[in-house]
Amino acid sequence: MAVNLVNVENVSKVYGTRALLDGVSLGVSEGDRIGVVGRNGDGKTTLIRMLAKLEEADTGRVTHSGGLRLGVLTQHDSLDPEATVRHEVIRDLADHEWAGNAKIRDVLTGLFGGLDLPGFPQGLDTVIGPLSGGERRRIALAKLLIDEQDLIVLDEPTNHLDVEGIAWLAQHLRERRSALVCVTHDRWFLDQVCTRMWDVQRGSVFEYEGGYSDYVFARAERERIAATEEVKRQNLVRKELAWLRRGAPARTSKPRFRVEAANELIKDVPPPRDSSELMKFASSRLGKTVFDLEDVTVQAGPKVLLKHVTWQLGPGDRIGLVGVNGAGKTSLLRAMAEAARTDGEAQPAGGRVVVGKTVKLAYLSQEVAELDPDWRVLEAVQRVRERVDLGKGREMTAGQLCETFGFGKEKQWTPVGDLSGGERRRLQLLRLLMDEPNVLFLDEPTNDLDIETLTQLEDVLDGWPGSMIVISHDRFFVERTTDRVFALLGDATLRMLPRGIDEYLERRHRMEAQVAVAAATPAAEKAVPERSAADLRAAKKELQKIERQLDKLSERETKLHAQIAENATDFAKVAELDAELRDLAGQRDELELRWLELAEEA
Repeated sequence: MAVNLVNVENVSKVYGTRALLDGVSLGVSEGDRIGVVGRNGDGKTTLIRMLAKLEEADTGRVTHSGGLRLGVLTQHDSLDPEATVRHEVIRDLADHEWAGNAKIRDVLTGLFGGLDLPGFPQGLDTVIGPLSGGERRRIALAKLLIDEQDLIVLDEPTNHLDVEGIAWLAQHLRERRSALVCVTHDRWFLDQVCTRMWDVQRGSVFEYEGGYSDYVFARAERERIAATEEVKRQNLVRKELAWLRRGAPARTSKPRFRVEAANELIKDVPPPRDSSELMKFASSRLGKTVFDLEDVTVQAGPKVLLKHVTWQLGPGDRIGLVGVNGAGKTSLLRAMAEAARTDGEAQPAGGRVVVGKTVKLAYLSQEVAELDPDWRVLEAVQRVRERVDLGKGREMTAGQLCETFGFGKEKQWTPVGDLSGGERRRLQLLRLLMDEPNVLFLDEPTNDLDIETLTQLEDVLDGWPGSMIVISHDRFFVERTTDRVFALLGDATLRMLPRGIDEYLERRHRMEAQVAVAAATPAAEKAVPERSAADLRAAKKELQKIERQLDKLSERETKLHAQIAENATDFAKVAELDAELRDLAGQRDELELRWLELAEEA
């Protein structure tokens, strides 16, 4: 029988006149991996802080088992700014001691990309004080994971981690023996790691078995049983449940909670998006050309991030963009946005960005736009527009869209200066959508948003008719809102990935393995034997042949985009043309890989 580690008995906590937690009783046992979800401000962080005895309850009590080894990652670290990374993470261990410890090597490689901490100016001997918040957070997480604990409590551990870092952390936590309680808005991470869920709502905590998918199933079933009106059955939980069941039936290996009941609940729910209809809307709004990149080179100062990229964002395209930090994802969006803002006058370091004449771009950057702090929330939205057309016949007033994004009638009269970081992010999204753009660039849109708000945003985007590029480390959001994934792998190229983020992670692992093998190979063995003149001629000939094939593919892709625009009302024809377009993209990917191999040989 599992040993009980923490008991929370009849705990209440009041802030001002609001009861965040009201008579909550919970327990954490050995082997538990618990995910905590709920809206921002509903008490998730307060709950885990009381669980860890970092904050006192107003009533009730929290007890820990004797000798409990507890590790806590809060949203604000307690690192010594004068210390080095080595001192905080490795402490007094000699190099041969920590380098011989497989766990320490795994943590450093998983969180920092290598034992020498690439990206830190002096590696392990870097002083912590001048580092960014994201870098400090990774150091605090590494320090915690290297220790041995009975229970780990994590508050938003995936913040500031990229897709690879999140995948590594999920695997690491699955393999640890420690119990876990984790607050996060990353739904993919919850599915990968957690076996139980706590849903914090209006002072109460509801418990569910399984990960995030199981929680959605169980919550939908509970609401179905409790519902007193049909409108309850039409809520967003059912829509997300339908996507989870149809889009990823094997998302987790854990047993499903009442799968039969869940399937019955979604049998009449249509797919989240009607791609053919959205393509028709997008083509009518955008015409044939949206963004065409012709032999583009993007630089950040002297550093070349992308070289000779030829790519097209067509009408209705929904693209997810992933890649290693610093590979140029944001720089690429900025170059395209700058070309749009200046009607094509501002161009990247090399090549040309062609912008369609009808493009109306909205760009959500990582920086939250500053607004007049005295404006009320509703006023800030109404200053953009009073009503908005969201496509598919859906029109909303500014107030209705505010409510959709979690700003109730009272909250709409709150001054902007009193909003939290997450609420400001929501307001920034609202203002962008109210302006009725036909192209959206979303750079890390999920930052500071809770799961309920993310679900609302996904619902709005489902019917939004336009072209879209999403940069996000939130794998669930990328897979949920986009149709194709492109990657920047750090080699100055842009690649389409037919199998999405799974393929991206596989490629990155292969690249890292090749680097490790090259580093371990003696210089004498690295010497490449001289190739014959005949071999070199053959390689160059094949290179030229591939380049001609790529040119023909580009011409065919351009024609297909034109045909899609011409046949926008013929859904069957559009679907057929779109299938051919995707097939061409796969062929292009294979040809580009072969071109790179031959280029290295020649």
